[in-house]
Amino acid sequence: MRSREDVVQTAMSIAAIQQDDGGIPWPEGHVDAWNHIECLMAMTVAGLPVDKGYEWLARNQREDGSWAMKIVDGTPVERGGESNHAAYIAVGVWHRYLVTGVIEDWAMVKRALDYVVGLQAERGEIVWERDAQGRAAGYALLTGCSSIHQGLRSGVLLADHLGDPQPHWELAADRLAHALAAHPEAFADKSRYSMDWYYPVLGGAVRGPDAFELLNRDWATFVVPGLGIRCVSDQPWVTGAETCELALALDALGDRARALRLFTDVQHLRHEDGSYWTGWQFANRKHFPHERSGYTAAAAILAADAFYGFSGGAGIFRDISAGSVSPANPDQCGCTPARA
Repeated sequence: MRSREDVVQTAMSIAAIQQDDGGIPWPEGHVDAWNHIECLMAMTVAGLPVDKGYEWLARNQREDGSWAMKIVDGTPVERGGESNHAAYIAVGVWHRYLVTGVIEDWAMVKRALDYVVGLQAERGEIVWERDAQGRAAGYALLTGCSSIHQGLRSGVLLADHLGDPQPHWELAADRLAHALAAHPEAFADKSRYSMDWYYPVLGGAVRGPDAFELLNRDWATFVVPGLGIRCVSDQPWVTGAETCELALALDALGDRARALRLFTDVQHLRHEDGSYWTGWQFANRKHFPHERSGYTAAAAILAADAFYGFSGGAGIFRDISAGSVSPANPDQCGCTPARA
């Protein structure tokens, strides 16, 4: 996918699965706010209408600022509210402004990010959900918090642009960036997943030499030359969304050569209609799962935009980073370990 025509074709494959109420579902039928927003961002790059999708978000946002974890036909089926789902609305709204100059959902962003910072622990990590009974989870997820970091930084940019500063979001982002850079022990161990490997870079919390060191450390574990990257370290399975996100992380570091190589490698997942298969099981040589997902197509569009500059939002991942360098070595930061 290298031309604007390719981008539009792939975005049309996302629009084709959008439901009448505006929601953009997973292949199995539920909608969650994070993947829905990612798909809207991709459609925005292509110049497709996204009002209906943002209206879905406004209609389904709850009073506390969150969205239900899973929604089917407008009805919540899993009622917990994930912190990273709520935070991503700021990324989507900032991206829409960069591409179109439109900001229409500021009140929705404020409610969502206030929900998020209300889940921040003393260490700086943000726990992953508040359950249906309103109880905060007992642990944080590294991938989710990395995405939250991008959401908080995007929210600060929106706030400053609108002349409605939210200093508590910036403080929360600084504290979270430090936890992500220096205290991996503060997060549940999901290290078999490639997302936990590259997301601190993609979300902007880790940049510079520390980011290159982090990515090089597990490169051979996750990268399958010529195919993409594994979703999990112990399975012969590459996935398109993760590969495109790693390419975006590398682009954010200025490592354009490796980024483009990965993006080129994963084009074997592109269907002739512009949609993308979710993954490829390279031992069995079969698409797995046997589905083409909107979120995979969206990640491919956002990567293509970063490389080829199709929209004003091309730098949305490149330009978000921690405001100050945070020591990567916990022995240098003066903090006690997050867990014994």
